[in-house]
Amino acid sequence: MLRATGLNDAAIAKPFVAVVHTWSDVSPCNITLRDLAQDVRRGVIESGGTPIEFNTIAVTDGIAMGSEGMRASLASRETIADSIELAVSGHCLDAMVLLVGCDKTIPAAAMAAARMDIPTVILYGGTIMPGHCKTADGRDKPLTVQDVFEAVGAHSAGRIDDGELRRIETHACPGAGACGGQFTANTMAMVLTFLGLSPLGANDIPAIHADKPAAARACGARIMHMLRDGGPLPRGLVTATSLRNAARAVSATAGSTNAALHLLAIAHEAGVAFDLEEFEAAASTPVIADLKPAGRYTAAEMFDQGGTALVARELKTAGLIEDIPTVTGNSFFSEVDAAKVSATQDVVHPITAPLKPRGGYSILRGDLAPEGCILKLAGHGIEHFEGPARVFDSEDAAFAAVQARRIKDGDVIVIRFEGPAGGPGMREMLAVTAALIGQGLGGDVALITDGRFSGATHGFMVGHIAPEAMRGGPLAYLREGDRVRIDVASRRLDVDADLSARQPARIAPRVTTGVLAKYARDVRSASQGAVTAPGPLDAEAADTRRIHAALIAKKNAPETETA
Repeated sequence: MLRATGLNDAAIAKPFVAVVHTWSDVSPCNITLRDLAQDVRRGVIESGGTPIEFNTIAVTDGIAMGSEGMRASLASRETIADSIELAVSGHCLDAMVLLVGCDKTIPAAAMAAARMDIPTVILYGGTIMPGHCKTADGRDKPLTVQDVFEAVGAHSAGRIDDGELRRIETHACPGAGACGGQFTANTMAMVLTFLGLSPLGANDIPAIHADKPAAARACGARIMHMLRDGGPLPRGLVTATSLRNAARAVSATAGSTNAALHLLAIAHEAGVAFDLEEFEAAASTPVIADLKPAGRYTAAEMFDQGGTALVARELKTAGLIEDIPTVTGNSFFSEVDAAKVSATQDVVHPITAPLKPRGGYSILRGDLAPEGCILKLAGHGIEHFEGPARVFDSEDAAFAAVQARRIKDGDVIVIRFEGPAGGPGMREMLAVTAALIGQGLGGDVALITDGRFSGATHGFMVGHIAPEAMRGGPLAYLREGDRVRIDVASRRLDVDADLSARQPARIAPRVTTGVLAKYARDVRSASQGAVTAPGPLDAEAADTRRIHAALIAKKNAPETETA
């Protein structure tokens, strides 16, 4: 079979390296990955290996956003991780280089690496460059996809006309690469670096930059060095220390709250005890990166000034992160010390003069979130919000209300039945939140949901509320007009109502067949990363339960001579 593919005796005798990519031409995020795979292949071949190429799926959030297709996004993370495992283990391959692009492909690669624990290098395809268009007063305005979603809200509010909306929409995405701010893709690409799974600097290189092919080729060579030299395996890299480092980096850059969901899932696959409270501890890290959605710069602009090393250097100097091993064979701190950065950069501020004294999120609990939830703090500086609940049983119903201008100052928008099981798929609420920003209501209303948010979201937003409404969580008992309180200081999400005296609202399952029905059946709480696959700790717990049950059975069995 291998000979029929063109391999000869020499190639068959060499280590087989999986080159797995999430190429698709449905969006700019993954469109370069098939070409980058050829560069990885060259690096593998030149260093004495035989590459075996696979392609897996991608669901692009920027296209699925606000539609039924968004239900497939988070579920695709599990499918991508599963398909990598099946393709690589099914062919008994020796190592992996994983090429990833948009939001769910990145954590999926890390999950597969931790699950399989064979030599692995992960390379992010890179950020898109900012778009540009002329504003009404003739200024040149840099754009990201965030501007498009917010322009929809501004248009519905009558603040911009049809022509301005079209100018923004047609200029926001100029070519290949994933969304350009510190949204989920760039946040998770940075996380891979802080976990040691990607070489420092490689993920910073934009998708269309001339240096990207060389970075891919170097990853092919690096995996062969790891095979020969016994480089660190993924579970040696994904540790409580590296996860905490990554969580602090997310806080320091006011990154996507989706990072919490994904870091929990990666920890689960690696068998590392790591829970939501770790993110609250990390949130004490000040915001030092002036990045979109709340800041001035895109990821491509940060790359020009020094990239992820700028953030790492400040965190290292402040003693906020610890040294870890990396796929390069060098320690993370040695890589940071050797990195070249611009002496005149202004995208990352010193820890001593941060943009904000604490991170961009907080973990809350309370009447409405016994298992926890995530409050996004970036940009607005609000510490307390209280108002009447405006309750919607879907994102679509909430969006219609926003577009119809039925949301008023002081309202607390509640979007429920959009959790991992209820959605199913835990859709992102960017269409709603961006429309609110576009209408100028970002600082005047709050939104709480058992769904989640895009990394492009900013405003006073609470997501990942657990348990979710579909599984009997408190949101299911909430009614229109209930007084909801969100308090950062006490880390509480509460309601002035006796929920125990009520019957919960219920909806019929939205999907009853196919992969999403299976996902809804199997998925765990958002507070556990919304995973579907058992992890190493589950296996240990299961073994313990089986041993305990056997001992109990033996203890209670009638005494016999054979017993």
